[in-house]
Amino acid sequence: MPKIRVSEAARFLGVSDDTVRRWTENGMLTPVKDDSGRLAVDGLELARLARDQAQLPEDPTRVGRSARNRFVGLVTDITADKVMAQVELQCGPFRVVSLMSSEAVRELGLELGSVATAVVKATTVIIETPQGKAVI
Repeated sequence: MPKIRVSEAARFLGVSDDTVRRWTENGMLTPVKDDSGRLAVDGLELARLARDQAQLPEDPTRVGRSARNRFVGLVTDITADKVMAQVELQCGPFRVVSLMSSEAVRELGLELGSVATAVVKATTVIIETPQGKAVI
C-alpha cells in the first residue's frame, strides 16, 4: 500500500495540511505512519476520496461524447496570428493548452475570461512516477 504524507495529500486535494489531519481525526481518512514515522494516509484511500470529492463544473455544452477526459475552465490566454492560435484554459489547478486555427477561435467566440471545455481523446497518454519507484 502506498503511503502518502499529509503535506502531499493536502497538495493533491487542494486543501491545507490541517484539513487532512482533521480528516484523519474524524475517520474520513485512516491515519498510518510512513517509513520515517510521520503521519500519512493510504494512497488508495486518498485516491478514492479525491475522486468522490471532485467538484467539476458542469459541461456547458451538454453534448454526449465518447471522450472521457473533459476539462471545463476559463480562457486565460489567446495568442493568434492570421492562421493559427494557441488557447490556454485554466481548469481548476490544471493548465490546458490547445493549438487550433484562428478561424476556429473566432467561430467559437473564444475570448479571455470565457468558459470553454477542453476535450482530450488521445491514443497516447504518458504516465510518470517519482524517481526510484519501478513499475513492473
